[in-house]
Amino acid sequence: MSAVAWTYLVTVAIFGLYVVISWRSVSLERKGFYVAGVEKPPILNGMATAADWISAGSFMSIAGLVAFTGYSGSVYIMGWTGGYVLLAILLAPYLRKLGRFTVPEFVGDRYYSNSARAAALFCAILISFVYVCAQMRGVGIILARLLSVEIHTAVIIGSGVIFIYAVFGGMKGIVWTQVTQYIIMILAYLIPACLIATEITGIPVPQAALGGTIAHGKDSGQFLLDALDKMNGDLGFAAFTSAFGPGGDSRLNMLCITVALMFGTAGLPHILVKFYTVPSVQAARLTAAYALLFVALLYLTVPAVAAFARYNLISSVNGKAYNQVSEWFREWEKTGLVVWVDKNGDGIIQFSHGNALEETRRLNAEQDQSVTRIPENAPAASKNELYVDPDITILMSPEIAGLPGWVLGLLVAGALTAALSTSAGLLLVIGSALAHDFYYRMINPKATAKRQLLLGRGIVAVTVILACYVGVYPPAYVAQVVAFAFGLAASSFFPIILMGIFWKRTTSQGAIAGMLAGISFSGLYIIQVGFFHCAPWFLGISAEGIGAIGMLVNFAVTYTVSMLTPPPPQEIQDTIENVRNPVSVS
Repeated sequence: MSAVAWTYLVTVAIFGLYVVISWRSVSLERKGFYVAGVEKPPILNGMATAADWISAGSFMSIAGLVAFTGYSGSVYIMGWTGGYVLLAILLAPYLRKLGRFTVPEFVGDRYYSNSARAAALFCAILISFVYVCAQMRGVGIILARLLSVEIHTAVIIGSGVIFIYAVFGGMKGIVWTQVTQYIIMILAYLIPACLIATEITGIPVPQAALGGTIAHGKDSGQFLLDALDKMNGDLGFAAFTSAFGPGGDSRLNMLCITVALMFGTAGLPHILVKFYTVPSVQAARLTAAYALLFVALLYLTVPAVAAFARYNLISSVNGKAYNQVSEWFREWEKTGLVVWVDKNGDGIIQFSHGNALEETRRLNAEQDQSVTRIPENAPAASKNELYVDPDITILMSPEIAGLPGWVLGLLVAGALTAALSTSAGLLLVIGSALAHDFYYRMINPKATAKRQLLLGRGIVAVTVILACYVGVYPPAYVAQVVAFAFGLAASSFFPIILMGIFWKRTTSQGAIAGMLAGISFSGLYIIQVGFFHCAPWFLGISAEGIGAIGMLVNFAVTYTVSMLTPPPPQEIQDTIENVRNPVSVS
């Protein structure tokens, strides 16, 4: 059976399982639709949280960024795993004790203000929308290869599946579906990694193989990382293991990206809502711990997967005659995500530092990357003849390594699961924010549960349409767009949630001013540098890292305004004291 046939078979079988689970879990009550009740044990909720967390950025794009940028890409791994430690220690137990459905609901009640609720709604919707647009791009990339269709069609097909997940299953259906999804995703990631590790080094454990020696071929006996550094150097790239040398990010920028991702994790709306679905404060802590464990299983494998992919890609194509490369190369060429331009007419693929095609958007000259390249672009002046989109790195790895077709099928199903599961959670945040927090809490308190449910589903449908359009024309690679969303979360929600729990003097005026100041600063910078690709003008910090500065702006503004305004009502202060009191745990 061919690789494509295996891919169809495995993908259809797995997604058929998801649909059955979701259909059997249809939720009719408002509480079940939004937060899945409170009966889920921590280990299952931890799996569901991990599934919601492992997006297209985590599953597909991080490995590609590490493969193409080397050590600098590790900031994504450090930031996204570190955030769960903050969640478990600082936020999860207290959010559970407050017992609110959503982040805007917490903000509105803690800061005794519909204006604060409205500001939080705006932030939640913006964060979730940016995030879901990245997932749409991921779905498009996967289906473009799977179905051999253009990305526009692929995104539309994927959005239809997302719509079914989010609208007809609610959060209850998603929680149970995501337990299954996590198992599929982690197996889809680890099995190919173990097989490729064994093929390259003879060691079946990817993390150990990363430090092992190459088992065969012209580099036999060399350490894998040493061979990669030499390969990169010979082709004009920075060393794969270099951190802050030429071609790498500055220490300040790497620190800011790590901080933005870490604190953004602790302020992400669709993750925080998971801690309302457990029965106790202790269960909330355990949920965060289990989620960290399940996420770490994937993230600890990413560096090895990236190194294997980089080594196999260079070994398989550089200096090879075009008519002798494997079929995988021509299949990816059909998508426009792999482009070869024979600049010297010798029929040999030359891969080196520099742009193969004229860039369509401004890029960081040190990274040798551009977001969007299409075959119609004019050849660039460099000697490099090959463009490979980093987002496809993990998807093409099994084909490059010559693994059996069922492995590719499993990997495609896992990648599609990652994109779709996260999208469903994000869409529910948007739907619940507008239907429950805005319409029910602020416009029509007499609205029935059925009316809220229908409105929420309608909002999800509209959001899917808008996200499909934006997802076709992304400003950056998938993981980078996801990082934009995390920066917005760090600069808007984390400070006012943390201060709202641990500083009872925080006022509604301070929270509103802090949220708007933080997200405005970060949002405008991301639009300017991330979307319009202007030079990073603030200390050389990239759009992915500016959320760290926006967070500091939020803290400063919230504190200053709170000190200049009257303290919160006494009942609010008493509630916060009670939340922090271990004796009050129910």
